[in-house]
Amino acid sequence: MPDLQRLRLDHAAALLAFELENRAYFAATVSDRGDQYFREFDARLSSLLEDQTAGLLHQHVLVEDDGSIVGRINLYDVAGASATLGYRIAQRAAGRGLATAAVKQICEIAVRDYGLTQLTAATDLTNAASQTVLARTGFVLLNETTVNGRPAIQFVRQLVA
Repeated sequence: MPDLQRLRLDHAAALLAFELENRAYFAATVSDRGDQYFREFDARLSSLLEDQTAGLLHQHVLVEDDGSIVGRINLYDVAGASATLGYRIAQRAAGRGLATAAVKQICEIAVRDYGLTQLTAATDLTNAASQTVLARTGFVLLNETTVNGRPAIQFVRQLVA
């Protein structure tokens, strides 16, 4: 099982490789980040790490023994005791249960380290795998919505210490 680590600046090269290698795969179920994201990757990462230091978000990566990244698990839009969960698992690592294990782990971290009591998450309407992950990890259906203009389903989970 890869190690879930809080995102750091020294993850930059591996994170960029992860995003580039999986760009088309991710675009099938979430909006593409666009070319500008990759051109300005270093500046964007620095900004995100500043926001993380300020407690506005909490980003994590799944790191293999060789240092490669096979997933991102992020808590963003932190407001009071709630946040939004987002995650991406590399195509080469899909189907191994990594997303389920990582979401379970991030729920524990959210309570223990960040004092959060509620998480929300949304998936593309057609992303059955992600919906299954959320259901297996205690999230319940909240409503149908749109995310970046795409039909989506929103979930919520109450966290307990």
